[in-house]
Amino acid sequence: MKSILCLSVFIAALAVTSVAQAAPPNFLFILVDDLGRQDLSCEGSAFYETPNIDSIANKAMRFSNGYSACQVCSPSRAAIQTGKYPARVGITDYIGGTTGRNQPDKWNRNTKMLPARYKMEMDLNEITIAEAMRENGYKTFFAGKWHLGHEGHGPQDQGYDVNVGGNLTGSPRGGFFSPYNNPALKDGPPGEELPVRLGRETAKFITEHKDRPFFAMLSFYSVHAPIQCSEKRWKKYRAKAERMGLIDRDAPRFRLDRLKEVRQVQDHPVYAGMMEAMDEGVGHALKALEENGLADNTVVIFTSDNGGVSSGDGFATSALPLRGGKGRQWEGGVRQPYYIKWPGVTHGTRTDIPATGTDFYPTILDIAGLPLLPKQHMDGISLVPVLRGGSIAARSLFWHYPHYGNQGGEPSAIHLRNDWKLIHYFEDGRNELYHVGRDIGEQRNLYNKHPERVETMLKELKAWQKSVGAVMPSENPKWDAVAYEKSMKQLAEKGIVNRDKQHANVLKADFVPRGGWWENKGKKK
Repeated sequence: MKSILCLSVFIAALAVTSVAQAAPPNFLFILVDDLGRQDLSCEGSAFYETPNIDSIANKAMRFSNGYSACQVCSPSRAAIQTGKYPARVGITDYIGGTTGRNQPDKWNRNTKMLPARYKMEMDLNEITIAEAMRENGYKTFFAGKWHLGHEGHGPQDQGYDVNVGGNLTGSPRGGFFSPYNNPALKDGPPGEELPVRLGRETAKFITEHKDRPFFAMLSFYSVHAPIQCSEKRWKKYRAKAERMGLIDRDAPRFRLDRLKEVRQVQDHPVYAGMMEAMDEGVGHALKALEENGLADNTVVIFTSDNGGVSSGDGFATSALPLRGGKGRQWEGGVRQPYYIKWPGVTHGTRTDIPATGTDFYPTILDIAGLPLLPKQHMDGISLVPVLRGGSIAARSLFWHYPHYGNQGGEPSAIHLRNDWKLIHYFEDGRNELYHVGRDIGEQRNLYNKHPERVETMLKELKAWQKSVGAVMPSENPKWDAVAYEKSMKQLAEKGIVNRDKQHANVLKADFVPRGGWWENKGKKK
């Protein structure tokens, strides 16, 4: 009798285990704004501290050649949501500001070409990854930066059951401390940090929906400008910069690379404080998975929408050894941290197999055991074979950016295959060819040494542009070459020096931001 009872208990336990193993996996997708790959301590940064993100990387498959689908935010975000290249979706530059359908008519910058027109919202006909997951029983959640359309084209119009903070804007209207001036986010107590709040909101969602499968996207506004942190965090990293000998260094902080000055060192204590606050927000979400017993059944994805801002905006970080940064056509603009942590499958290994933003959509469906939607995510492929230790067929990756970036980016297109990277410039038709496997800093243009390769890659690039309906820039009849040369001379002679002085000021012991420390905004005096 005892043996029969024991056998019954064993069978029942086995059945429970089988059901538990069959439970659909949850997904936590963490998307950071303007984060450079080299900004993470797990990728070699000695100045910034990102222990929570590092903990993801340590158990993930890390794609050393992971890329965003564009060098600026809205297009790469659209690629993640749709599984399509930005040129096919029709969003090729960031949404908002002075840009959009009428951009060339309103263009008042002195550039050789007029940027191409593009869509100001992600089409509602697209079946987003959130819609695909919701259709298959997942509860969907979005927190943070959306930047993919006006009212009627927000997260809740594109498949997300819950939206906390997502709206048209690409940067936080009220800055990174409450009050936020965000119609989709209630203010917290004065001085509350936005990334920490978004992490806590995500943790709350996880806790409230622990008993059903969920797809949660934590999409930080950090570390986009404005560059802001608390006085406490600034003091910590100002002291660290002093210990590291970064305050009195003789080497220049910036150098000119074509159209913009580019930061050469990671020493900005306010930006470091922003990194720490964002990482703390990540920690809240991860803690919720652990506390609710979901860590072993939740796939965690971590990436950035484009490179760190080494030129333009806050000029706050360095992408070295990668060249350039956000908005620019070199690796610093498009090569990102690209981590997929799948419990029981990935174990903290790296792969050199290239992956891009369009691949997340089919990969998520495949991991979840759901049917793929090739007519929707037509530019992405499932990376599951790679995650399981296998491989995929070699392929080309493409980028199309018919605009001038605020950070010095030039109208251009890119074709990458087998570590060979061709950059084709629209202004004058010139080409650059780099082998990024051997020259990650893109310092040796091999265009003249490999004319046949350039010809073949350019032909394939143009065929791809035609297949996706890529729009092109046009000549600017008001281009003033003399004024352009004058402005570049002024930048080289005075601009870089002034920029260096401005950023050295942030490291002074008596530094106080204009208007006072940001966390004091809204507090009663």
